[in-house]
Amino acid sequence: MFRLRSKRAAGRTLSLILVVVGISIAQTPDSSLTPAVGRVGSKLACLCGTCRNTVATCPMLHCHYSEPARERINKMAQEGKSDDEIIQAFVRETGIQALAVPPATGFNRLVWIMPWVAIAVGLLVIMWFVRRYSARRAAQASPASDVDPEVLSRYRENIEKDLSTLD
Repeated sequence: MFRLRSKRAAGRTLSLILVVVGISIAQTPDSSLTPAVGRVGSKLACLCGTCRNTVATCPMLHCHYSEPARERINKMAQEGKSDDEIIQAFVRETGIQALAVPPATGFNRLVWIMPWVAIAVGLLVIMWFVRRYSARRAAQASPASDVDPEVLSRYRENIEKDLSTLD
């Protein structure tokens, strides 16, 4: 391949290879991110107070909430508990805010319904304004019917006279 010129160069090359191998090994995936943690963690909100992610997607290193939660989910999944049982355990402990998405039951239905109601009301208001102001503009743009025909014919004669002088 290539010839090394000295033992010093060989030592540098070997150290560089060891550093690269060490860095590569250090970047192995986190063992706490199992499929169970992904499934359950995506339904639970990270309550660390600094992010608005789920437990499965919290990007903070050493997050004081998501790391223990991932370990707890992993442990409960290994014990054979179902996803719903794990989620209910978190809800019992921290309340409904533990869920990433509020359930669509009871008063929480308002969270799902109100955006659509607001959009509908906004569209109705826009339609009302458009109809109201377009009707005014149409009324203003229509020729006045109370103009005397003699005055109108006199203006037309003046216009025709002015146009004939331009030619």
